[in-house]
Amino acid sequence: MLLGEKYMIKNSSNFGPNHRKLRVGELIKQSLGRIFLRNEAKIPSLNTNLITITEVKMSSDLKSARAYVIPLGGKDTDKVVSTLTEFSYLVRKALSKKLDIKFLPKLYFVGDKSFDYAERIERLIKRNKNEIKKRSH
Repeated sequence: MLLGEKYMIKNSSNFGPNHRKLRVGELIKQSLGRIFLRNEAKIPSLNTNLITITEVKMSSDLKSARAYVIPLGGKDTDKVVSTLTEFSYLVRKALSKKLDIKFLPKLYFVGDKSFDYAERIERLIKRNKNEIKKRSH
């Protein structure tokens, strides 16, 4: 039993920082989602309730956060990202009212391409299935 406890302690020290990064990232993701849904950042010329935060990745020191965003319908992603980047100070100000953490991370917005990638893979699989059906007949 003592050997098992040492093993757990040894592994938990490696697990700790990653777990914390994930927890803080998820907390920021949920808070940004609420801020955007209620349009609390008050970004001019941008309807933030049409923006989805798909993921937030934290730096190892928790001082910066990369938020992956996608607008409804996936259109004008670059325009939305540039507007969010330009007015990130407003988003950060709204976020500071929601979170009680030691350091509020600097926010970086990135367009989420994972849906495009998944769609492309799905098309390739479908095309491959169709080719296999054609060959079998």
